[in-house]
Amino acid sequence: VARNIESAGLSPGAAVMKKAADAQFAASLGIEGESLEGYLFPETYKFNRGSSPEVILRRMVDRFNTVFNQDMEKQAAAVGLSRKELITFASLVEKETGCAEEKPVIAAVFLNRLGKGMRLDCDPTVIYSLKLENSAFNERLNRNHLKKESPYNTYLNVGLPPGPICSPGLDSIQAVLHPAKVSYLYFVSKNDGTHQFSETLAEHNRAVAAYQ
Repeated sequence: VARNIESAGLSPGAAVMKKAADAQFAASLGIEGESLEGYLFPETYKFNRGSSPEVILRRMVDRFNTVFNQDMEKQAAAVGLSRKELITFASLVEKETGCAEEKPVIAAVFLNRLGKGMRLDCDPTVIYSLKLENSAFNERLNRNHLKKESPYNTYLNVGLPPGPICSPGLDSIQAVLHPAKVSYLYFVSKNDGTHQFSETLAEHNRAVAAYQ
């Protein structure tokens, strides 16, 4: 987001990053966490050149608050999720697939895994943890990456990571609130933007062999 703002000639990216990571500023906007990660709603915005990072970021959070209304907060509470947990959950769905039709299924897989006490094993959370250490990280994940200690590594830790790993769109948020009614526990990329879903580990291993 900071790079996009800078490339549009609005404000230096470093200044945007500094303001977005200001815990006091986040708290003033009603955000629980150390930064605005997850709450900069993805949409098309218009700003005057030279707009301050505070003006830009406040507008994006305001848009999030408009989209994420009280009804959604009540729906989240009804399924035992706080707003932060819901947005964190939705951020995982957002990063796992760009296919809108799959998002409710991805959400269902993660919910099913949580319900069984299984780890989420979500690759994007590992990538996020590695990017926190090195923003230029752009490698294919390997076994060593999956073993690296981090509160965001869902291959090592049970449950959701401590916060969002991106700013999810409305379809990802809705997917968590209205997951598909399926019993899948696994999925693997079919290398065409979609995934193969499986109920058992044996089925999943066959799918991995076929597609990976």
